[in-house]
Amino acid sequence: MNWYGKRYYSYGAFLKNKFGSKVGKISVDGGFTCPNRDGTISKNGCIFCSPRGSGDFCYDNNLSVTKQIENAIKNHFSKWKDKKIVIYFQAYTNTYASIDLLKKKYEEALSFPNVVGLSIATRPDCINNDTVELLKDYSKDYLIFVELGLQSIHKKTALYINRGYDLSAFNKAIKVLDDANLNTVVHLIFGLPNETQGEMIESIKYIAKLPINGVKMQLLYILKDTPLEKIYKETKIDIMTQEEYVMLICNALSYLPENFIIHRLTGDAPKEQLLAPTWSKNKRLILNDIDKYLLLNNLKQGIRNSL
Repeated sequence: MNWYGKRYYSYGAFLKNKFGSKVGKISVDGGFTCPNRDGTISKNGCIFCSPRGSGDFCYDNNLSVTKQIENAIKNHFSKWKDKKIVIYFQAYTNTYASIDLLKKKYEEALSFPNVVGLSIATRPDCINNDTVELLKDYSKDYLIFVELGLQSIHKKTALYINRGYDLSAFNKAIKVLDDANLNTVVHLIFGLPNETQGEMIESIKYIAKLPINGVKMQLLYILKDTPLEKIYKETKIDIMTQEEYVMLICNALSYLPENFIIHRLTGDAPKEQLLAPTWSKNKRLILNDIDKYLLLNNLKQGIRNSL
């Protein structure tokens, strides 16, 4: 397991180990919705979620999956005709549809000759046996990741952010996916309102004990046209500083098992929608600061995993 000089096992390192080269990623909007948007649970969504269901960097969902991928290949991978690609179904809840529609969308993506896998962003309460069996079948020939938005293990936070499911639903989904030998990635957000850094580390320690394959970590973004925008403007929300976030991420890494794939250490907020924190716009600087902090403090992924 080569980390390629990093002090954590990055997603890029994993892909290079598996395929022998860098692998591109294309985000697509499959045209799905979410039970937390369509009225099944709520019509408001999670308070931090953008109007496009976190799919702000996808092409217009009026375009077919095929057309979105064609456009992305033309615009970003035209110089690398043989470049391997993973398709990321990112916007909204990408297992929230009939099995026939899911199969149609997924197989549109898999029909491209250079596509080697799918990442499916979804909710734990939208995992069912039919979908799991479909993804398990694809996993015989392709790399498949199922990405579950947890954000926090704490009940008070789940209620505050209007997540719409409890921790037992998450645990049930983890077991179903593990029983099917599917790769599972858990999303966490640091800096959610009223959470201490100690509580954020508790979420890390919790998922560190689960039969999952990877984690995505990012800070809380305050975006325009979200319920969180109103809260931010009307009440006081503590926004993490860059220094606090870097220190928290590095400590979080130290509690995660060495074999966990670190899919994300900080995210990309759409700059025209971002209200705070403005320091998050410089992603490269944040990643460099993480590398420096890990080195200076003799930290690396897994060093505290037994604690």
